[in-house]
Amino acid sequence: MAIRIRNTFHAKRQRTPAELAGAVAVPSWKLAIESIGRMRRADYDIDIGRPYYEFVSEFLVYLATAADRIAHRELEPEQRVEFTTALVKTLARFVEENNGMLLGAAVPGECERDFLERFNRRGADYAEFDYTDSGPDFGFRRYFAACLQEVLPEKDRLWVIDQAMDIESPEAVKALERTMAGLFAGMAEA
Repeated sequence: MAIRIRNTFHAKRQRTPAELAGAVAVPSWKLAIESIGRMRRADYDIDIGRPYYEFVSEFLVYLATAADRIAHRELEPEQRVEFTTALVKTLARFVEENNGMLLGAAVPGECERDFLERFNRRGADYAEFDYTDSGPDFGFRRYFAACLQEVLPEKDRLWVIDQAMDIESPEAVKALERTMAGLFAGMAEA
């Protein structure tokens, strides 16, 4: 099932990197939730609670890292930093606001802190891989799959690599690229 993703603004005006990040955060969240639904329909055991939280968090870190690489092509370095910082903070806030759905209950602020720490920790590893105009390279996608593999039950670990690399990553990156291309094109027109 395809989700509808906004990739333009109604009013034509120059957008700040933080506004662009907000426009990217919402579809990123939707893509993560759509992916987990697809995975569950494919009989992966991703139960509400810690497994659900871990999966969504890893998926959002992957998308935020990919968005940062796309922003690198379009923005000046200081704008890119502002964009990525705002995006990651917004995604962390989404994770925190939805901790009831993700974990059932959590200490206030715990999910947000965990997400920010996860992004910083994974960011150093993702930095080892390339993201070209064609998208993430094999290593980038393989690392994403390995991160998902860590959070799934033993019975699903073998198969998640193929699912993540061949289905989840390409679908999500294609939608993210399309969204960001539309938003950045609108930025140039304003």
